[in-house]
Amino acid sequence: MKKIKLVVIGGGSSYTPELADGLIKQHDSLPVREIVLVDIPEGREKAEINAALIGRMFKKSGLDITVTTTLNRREALRDADFVITQFRVGGLAARAKDESIPLKYGAIGQETTGPGGFAKALRTIPVILEVCRDMEELCPKAWLINFTNPSGIITEAVLKYSRVRCIGLCNVPLNMENALRQQLGVDEKRLHCQFVGLNHLSYIQHVYLDGENITQQILHSPAVAEEVVKNIPNIAWAHEFILALGLIPSPYLRYFYFERQMLAEEREKTAQGVGTRADEVMRIEEKLFALYQDENLNAKPEELSQRGGALYSEAAVSLMNSIWNNKSAIHVVNTLNQGAIPDLPFDSVIETNCIVNREGAQPLAQGYLPQQVRGLVQQVKAYEILTIEAAVEGDRQKALMALINNPLVHDLDTAQKLLTDILASHREHLGNFREERNA
Repeated sequence: MKKIKLVVIGGGSSYTPELADGLIKQHDSLPVREIVLVDIPEGREKAEINAALIGRMFKKSGLDITVTTTLNRREALRDADFVITQFRVGGLAARAKDESIPLKYGAIGQETTGPGGFAKALRTIPVILEVCRDMEELCPKAWLINFTNPSGIITEAVLKYSRVRCIGLCNVPLNMENALRQQLGVDEKRLHCQFVGLNHLSYIQHVYLDGENITQQILHSPAVAEEVVKNIPNIAWAHEFILALGLIPSPYLRYFYFERQMLAEEREKTAQGVGTRADEVMRIEEKLFALYQDENLNAKPEELSQRGGALYSEAAVSLMNSIWNNKSAIHVVNTLNQGAIPDLPFDSVIETNCIVNREGAQPLAQGYLPQQVRGLVQQVKAYEILTIEAAVEGDRQKALMALINNPLVHDLDTAQKLLTDILASHREHLGNFREERNA
């Protein structure tokens, strides 16, 4: 049996032990023989700490998996079978800017939605396309599993501007479905959820239990209001609103449906000295990496759940397993629309149920978006397309149009101030936005 070489771009991420845990659980059907953790000089120490920890995890499990670290991405990518991207351009310091800059202008400060997600995408897209150029040359048959946020936007950039085989991944749909399973007390084989929308802007349209549509039952149940991710304030959904919506929204939709409350909470945390979510994550990661260095630790620590990546390993490893073993299993992933949702562009990326095998992810036909969410989803997709074009071309005019199309940016004056501040604050990572291009 051929063994698998897995390359992790962003190997110094605190999520890496979570990934290793999933590989251990599914090693019988996904025979990984080598893992290479790739990072930049600033991430070298964390990558080495991760390598030592997951090495102990594999040894405890009796698995012969070679783990190495490197700063040489091209050397690592040669002959890879799978590449996972989980990096953050500029690190958590850049995330802190993404979350704090919008607050100055009365906008939501969040790393994947609104202006914060826009700034992160501008920095990330040029780098992910550099990775793709290397993959095209060194491992043209490899699959890129993208976990880097904003996952839908980054995946669309890869699929539009490279020849790399890529599927975008997010753990939120899996956590949403898992919350429903726990509420009902059933196993995963009995429950099926139909997702429709975009990354961090998706909805469960139908819930099936043993083949019976129980959506209305779920809409009336407490499970709809349960917390499914750690990094989003759990403002309760109004019962009347959920019934009127007729869909189960992703927790990230709180930023759109409770914008004022979410903004007020972000400002209050800043005023209290708690800081942004990036500041919280810095504190969590400091504790995590202190734990990871304990030579007696040989398992994923429980404290990792505070980081917000619950079920990441299950999502990522199950997806690779489905590709490697040609399972044709159903996964909720980010992939090209190809007509699955007729009221979104054919070549844009959506988040929905897909059949996944060696051919990749084939989205299941969902039909037209429900009228009550169609406008929001289409507007966010317009923002995403413009953001990708702006990042690739270094075009300030398209960047402005992207921001003004984002529902969380409400007027031109705010959009102009945000853009100027973002470009100036992240200048070292946005060198393609040269003034002469926008004259």
